[in-house]
Amino acid sequence: MRVALMQPYFFPYIGYFQLMAACDLFVVFDDAQYIDRGWANRNRILINGAAQWITMPVAASSHKLPFLDREYLFGDRVATRLPTRIAGAYKAAPFFRQTMPLVEEILAFPRPNVAAFNTTLLLKVAARLGIGTPIKRTSEMVKDDSLTGGENRVIDICSRLGATTYINPIGGRDLYASGAFADHGIDLRLLSCEAEPYSQFGAPYVPFLSIIDVLMFNDVPAVRKMLGQYRLASSR
Repeated sequence: MRVALMQPYFFPYIGYFQLMAACDLFVVFDDAQYIDRGWANRNRILINGAAQWITMPVAASSHKLPFLDREYLFGDRVATRLPTRIAGAYKAAPFFRQTMPLVEEILAFPRPNVAAFNTTLLLKVAARLGIGTPIKRTSEMVKDDSLTGGENRVIDICSRLGATTYINPIGGRDLYASGAFADHGIDLRLLSCEAEPYSQFGAPYVPFLSIIDVLMFNDVPAVRKMLGQYRLASSR
């Protein structure tokens, strides 16, 4: 069984959903430690031909707290203006009318909990793209929470799930050792996103933006085709 495990990110790029579609079980690491200035509460969209950050503000708290114990500041000015900012960036995009209602529905999620919000976001986008991979949350699993180090925790989770293959984004190739996984009968594979460029208002292509950008410029069948445009490499 092929398993992938990722923290719940905010409107992640197409490679995240390729990972979800490439496995037999996708695990949302919702009790992982929240990382400031990462992809947990922000991503990039196209504004005036350049990549610009969009952010959902998070209440200040201890850096040791997991996603499950962090909350968005829905009342913050940056948060309340987010739908307008996204709409302004893409109002002329070919699939704006099909995509903006989905974005607004996601942003209207009533619970400020970061883990709940982001996991719901992932489920809604996956449903739009027809990704049928079952999803588990680590907070609902029996596992060894005393383990330290990301690799040990991932191997423990994969072993309990009966994984034969663990798929990780290639950007994290330095985080894990193939031998450690092999010792537990798990083949470590690395997914490299090779999604083809698409037109963005006729300007030079800006890759690896939020899934919002992908959906604004492509219909669902085209995006579903992109889900298969990746390469699985051996970590050896």
